Amino acid sequence: MGIIAKQSVYNVVSIGFAFIIGAANMVYLYPNYPGKEFQGLIIAVLANSNLIQPFLSFGVQHTLIKYFSDAKSQVERDRLLWFVLLFPLLIIVLIVPLYGLYNVKILEFLSGNSETVGRFPFLILAIAISTAYFEIFFSWLRVNLQSVFGNFLKEVYPRLLTFILLISYAFLWIDMDAFINYMILGYYLRLLIIAVYSFYIYLPSFQLKLPSNIMDLLRYSALIFLSGAAASFILDIDKSMIYAITNKENVAFYAVALYIASVVEAPGRAMFQITSPLVAEALNRDDHPRLESLLKKSSSNLMVVCGLAFLIINLNLVDFYQLINQDGYASAISVVVIVSLGKFFSMSVGCLNNIISNSKYYSYVFWFSVSSALLAVVLNYYFIKAYGIVGAAVATLIVIVFINGCKIILIYAVYKIQPYNKKSLSIVLSLFVIYGIIYFIPSILNPVLSIGIRSFLILLLFGIPFYFFRWSADIESLLNRFKGRF
Repeated sequence: MGIIAKQSVYNVVSIGFAFIIGAANMVYLYPNYPGKEFQGLIIAVLANSNLIQPFLSFGVQHTLIKYFSDAKSQVERDRLLWFVLLFPLLIIVLIVPLYGLYNVKILEFLSGNSETVGRFPFLILAIAISTAYFEIFFSWLRVNLQSVFGNFLKEVYPRLLTFILLISYAFLWIDMDAFINYMILGYYLRLLIIAVYSFYIYLPSFQLKLPSNIMDLLRYSALIFLSGAAASFILDIDKSMIYAITNKENVAFYAVALYIASVVEAPGRAMFQITSPLVAEALNRDDHPRLESLLKKSSSNLMVVCGLAFLIINLNLVDFYQLINQDGYASAISVVVIVSLGKFFSMSVGCLNNIISNSKYYSYVFWFSVSSALLAVVLNYYFIKAYGIVGAAVATLIVIVFINGCKIILIYAVYKIQPYNKKSLSIVLSLFVIYGIIYFIPSILNPVLSIGIRSFLILLLFGIPFYFFRWSADIESLLNRFKGRF
């Protein structure tokens, strides 16, 4: 897994930097300058654009990853590349007029009867179009095993853009309308940058003919589109329903909590960008030993890294929210714990989702996603009404366990493989023991010092079973290489 380890390290660094910038945006700049209501509005607008985006890309970014390594010639690969570039244009040409006619009803459905979100229908559509094409070009880079710069643009760029806009707003250089206009401009600048870089990495010769397996491509794209739409629905419906059922401030509190919890899955986001094309290649070559190796190694590595992140995040929550010192935000502490537990379980299955999406059993993803989306709507509706944002977190955890449980059962049934081994149990037990020990250590007066001391103790206790049980040869190798440089 040399190439996986190398690019994953670079991607983790990018995502880590992105989280630092994003944390400054979410917990300091937004609440102190535009305010919680504007923060909730922007989050709701982006959430709605994410719900619309799958309808525009039609899943072709995933189609490119699955079929690129299966193409028999360079001509076929070039035809595939032009297909994924041009086909969404046809979708956009068909959808934009319909959206123009029915955007009010669409946005009412997505975010309740919120008049505020409804004021920005074409902002939502514009961001959705730019994001759809960005994902296509990012997949272009991933199949060429060049994920690092694309990952920087995906993770760091939008947070850095928001940071610059918030600073400009704080110094009264721009108003809220200019903030929104510059946000749109920034998203399209990102699209231009990744398009130029993708053509620099590989410029396909123009092909007028469609790929020879066009019906397979359309069938796969349609199912992945439906699955992706359901998956985006699951990711963002909680924020939209909180906005509709409660108020804007609760969206801000919940979004910050989700942002903190998402640190747990950051290593997985970095790894999957490079494992996905490798999994597709193993499946296309019918290399089951390679497939099982990728699954188990990715599971072990992510359980170690994400488990450590889980401990550091959740055992420092009280001090972290004291550091934020913003009214109302600490009400979402329970949300962080509940959602991060779900994130850890999701990461523990390794590259399972990559295997299903790139295999002949990809149609099951659609049924899993649709059933999970329906479950998410029902659970969020009742739980948010009963328990507020904590109810939304519980609904999210249940949906995560449900959909990943279905995937584990499917892969074991068809390939007789599963992500876990004996080391997995020792990792989970160690996490429980360390959590139980550190949880009862009281905070001191200075939250920064308290976070530093507690994090050091977590690393110390975590290192003992890590080396004793030899959880991950890949991570040990990276640590030894790092130590060898100093």
